[in-house]
Amino acid sequence: MVQYNPQQYLPSSEELLESDETPVDNELQNLIPNLLLAILAAIWSNRQDWFFGVDMAIYHTSNEPAIVPDGFLSLGVNRFVGEQGRLSYVVWQENGVIPILVLEVVSKTYRGEYKQKKIDYAELGVLYYVIYKPVRYHSRRGDAFEVHRLVNGEYIRQSGEPVWMPEIGLGIGRETRTYKGWTREWLFWYDEEGRKYPSPDEARQQAEERAERLAAQLRALGIEPDED
Repeated sequence: MVQYNPQQYLPSSEELLESDETPVDNELQNLIPNLLLAILAAIWSNRQDWFFGVDMAIYHTSNEPAIVPDGFLSLGVNRFVGEQGRLSYVVWQENGVIPILVLEVVSKTYRGEYKQKKIDYAELGVLYYVIYKPVRYHSRRGDAFEVHRLVNGEYIRQSGEPVWMPEIGLGIGRETRTYKGWTREWLFWYDEEGRKYPSPDEARQQAEERAERLAAQLRALGIEPDED
């Protein structure tokens, strides 16, 4: 676990780079974590004690380079910080709160997701490490979807899918759905019973279907729903 020295001078987020300036390899590395963020914003809309970063630098000590996962979740921090939001996630400005979950979306070029990053995140103390490989023909390393939990300083792969994470109060898994007009496999959050939380598009469609059913019921009673 990282040790913090409150007496040491530590730079602020304004003094640090906002990312490692390495471009993502493909659009899924942005779309997949952004979908998870959008779902969280809906299901946790009344909560202000969480933050989900996408392709954002995590600074954990003043003398080590930043870690930049494709996505990460922190609990027990302010949802919003200032008018411009976070420039990066600076652990010593977040009362020492380490992200509880990190997500890496594997691209055509491996970037240590199955080896070095597992070591880095374990040393940082991240409880859950999720690896998702959206392109199935990359079969020489790892499976398409892995969730690891930190136990005594080492990551232990969790079985089943979706994987329930009690410390977060959510599960995570995969389903084929349409998001932003693209039908493919996406990552979703799940409740404890294994029910998938809907994407914004699905939630909107469900609301429209409920409204249509209600209108039909009113018409069956001789009431036009648009009338005052």
